[in-house]
Amino acid sequence: MATSHPAPRRAVLTRKTHETDIRLELNLDGTGRAEISTGVGFFDHMLDHLARHSMCDLLVAATGDLHIDSHHTVEDVSLVLGNAFKEALGDKRGINRYGWASVPMEDSLANVALDFSGRPAFVFNVEFPAPKIGEFDVELVPEALRSLANTAGMNLHVNVPYGANSHHIAEGIFKALAKALRQAAAIDPRNTGIPSTKGVL
Repeated sequence: MATSHPAPRRAVLTRKTHETDIRLELNLDGTGRAEISTGVGFFDHMLDHLARHSMCDLLVAATGDLHIDSHHTVEDVSLVLGNAFKEALGDKRGINRYGWASVPMEDSLANVALDFSGRPAFVFNVEFPAPKIGEFDVELVPEALRSLANTAGMNLHVNVPYGANSHHIAEGIFKALAKALRQAAAIDPRNTGIPSTKGVL
């Protein structure tokens, strides 16, 4: 009997512009291995959480115009990561499609729900008590997630009802996102078809 995903669910992508140079490898069926180097320390930390808690293998090597700021690097890596999820998922046959997680992180609680619907949508109801986490601008968190949702073609809803520490809030978001991604991308052994009444995602 044929398996629901005979080919490895992997993607290797590159993107080079005047602002960034990125190489990214993603394996959906990995062990949570992470090798991340973007030049943006806090973003590396968040991507490491994303890999480890989603059980995806993620390798990112990126250089960017950090002498300006971190915006282009964070945005472009997120765009490539979204494209990698889209490519690795293929026609999405047999996946759960939906994923959600509620993750406590010290004083904060992060709720993330997503749908690999093929139709991008992004909702972000989060308030950060401080504008920066070290040298990292917190406005880059929604920027990264919006870029990821757009290129992955998914609905992504992020809600943090409370939290007193910006680092804890951001970390909770990425951990919850990781758990939701793991659930949504996982193969459903009871459904070998496309998980949609349309027959396509």
